[in-house]
Amino acid sequence: MVASRIVTAAGAVVLAALIVTAPRIAKKYNGRPPDTSTAACPANARKANLNFTLNNVDGKAVRLADYSGKVLLLDFWATWCGPCKVEIPFFIDLYEKYKSRGFEVAGVIVLDEFKHAAPFAREFKMNYTILDADGREDIDNAYGPMFALPTTYIIARDGRICAKHIGITGKDVFETTIKSLL
Repeated sequence: MVASRIVTAAGAVVLAALIVTAPRIAKKYNGRPPDTSTAACPANARKANLNFTLNNVDGKAVRLADYSGKVLLLDFWATWCGPCKVEIPFFIDLYEKYKSRGFEVAGVIVLDEFKHAAPFAREFKMNYTILDADGREDIDNAYGPMFALPTTYIIARDGRICAKHIGITGKDVFETTIKSLL
């Protein structure tokens, strides 16, 4: 009998606490419960293969594995690609905005002669790394086949591929995913 009174008293205290705090919680979340999901990167997301070394426009070797621990936007593109030209200003802006928080962008040239990359990058004022993967079957095996350009991956700090976009994608879509991973 005493035990049931203690349980009843404890239940009354919990119920009172819920009655008092529920309106504040509801107001804070606009009547919706807080989002505690990790939707930014699916739990079953596969690991990106970053075991590649590619040359940049200065001829220096860049290891993709050096981007581990950062949020990486890996964009496969070509200088002749119209949709790529639409997205590049998005990437310039996003890189400038989030690089201090551990965000990197690597533009990887495919299906194009790499000699076109440096003049193109200067013209478009690209502020991120441009890499040569033209003719690299190993890259195509890891990230392709490239049916359309641009093909863009967003890779989390732990190396999981959290998003893949083929063709033109809005800046807001990229930014939402990037912000959720930073």
